[in-house]
Amino acid sequence: MAGRVAVVTGAARGLGAALAAELSQRGATVALLGLNGRALERVSRSLPGPSGCWEADVTDDGAMDRAAAGVREELGTPSVLVANAGVAEGGPFADSDPATWRRVVEVNLTGSATSARAFLPDLLATRGYLLQIASLAAMGTSPMMSAYCASKAGVEAFAHALQAELAHRHVGVGIAYLNWIDTDMVRDADRHTVLRELRTHMPRPARKVYPPRTVAARLVRAVERRSPAVYVPGWLRAVQPVRAALPPLVTRLSRTEVPRIAAHHPFRPTGLLGAGGRDAVTRDGPERAR
Repeated sequence: MAGRVAVVTGAARGLGAALAAELSQRGATVALLGLNGRALERVSRSLPGPSGCWEADVTDDGAMDRAAAGVREELGTPSVLVANAGVAEGGPFADSDPATWRRVVEVNLTGSATSARAFLPDLLATRGYLLQIASLAAMGTSPMMSAYCASKAGVEAFAHALQAELAHRHVGVGIAYLNWIDTDMVRDADRHTVLRELRTHMPRPARKVYPPRTVAARLVRAVERRSPAVYVPGWLRAVQPVRAALPPLVTRLSRTEVPRIAAHHPFRPTGLLGAGGRDAVTRDGPERAR
C-alpha cells in the first residue's frame, strides 16, 4: 500500500475508521469520506500517515464528484476505493416508515454505486481496486431486517456486475462478506430486545461479534491481494455453496421463534441504527431520515 491513495467511505467511526487506520499503517495515503466532518477530522488526526477528509453524503452525486476532485487535487489519484458506508433499520416491514426503509437502500446500494461512479475514472487510470462491503445478509436473509438484506443483496449483484464489466480494463473488484462487528450499528441493534433475541438464537459461530480492527486487518490484506472475495469470519466461505438453503431454513426457524419472541416483546420499527443514521438525521433533519 506504500505510496497509494486509498478512499474509505463511512470512515468517521467503526469499521471505516479501523480500515483507515490499517491502510495508513501499511503506508497508504487515506481519504476519509462521511457525513460527520468533526468525527472524520478526529480519525484523520489519529492516523500515522498522510490523510485528508471530505464531508459528503454518498447518495449525493454532486457531493461525491466534488469529493473525488478534492481527493485527486490534494492527495493524488486514488487507486483503492472501499465502499463501506452503510446504515440499517429493524422491525416489521409492514410497520416500517417508507422514508427510513428507502434511506437504508439509498445509502447501502445507491450510495455504493455513486461512490464507484465518482472514483471509477481514477481506478481506471491506476488499474486500481474497489472493495465493496457486503454482508452475510447478501447470502441469506433475516426477519425484521428487510431493507438491510435487500440492499446488501443488491451491492453483491452490483459488485459482480462490475467485476465482469471491468476485468478487461484491469480494475479489480472484491466483495467483503462480513458477519457481526462491534460497531455502533450492532450495539444499537442489541438495544432493541427483538433484534438482540433474534441474534442470540443464531448458531454460536453466527452470533459472535468481532472487533473492527480484526476485521479491518483481514480486509486490507484482501485489498493488497486484489481478492475477488473476502470472508470475515473465514467460515462464511463455506456458506457460499449452500446459500440457497438459507432462506427456507430461516423461514422454518422463524415460524416458531418470531411468534415466541413477539409474545413477550412487541415488534416495533427501530428507525435508523448506528451513528451513520444519527449523522443523517443531524444533517438532513428528521423529515428526510427518521
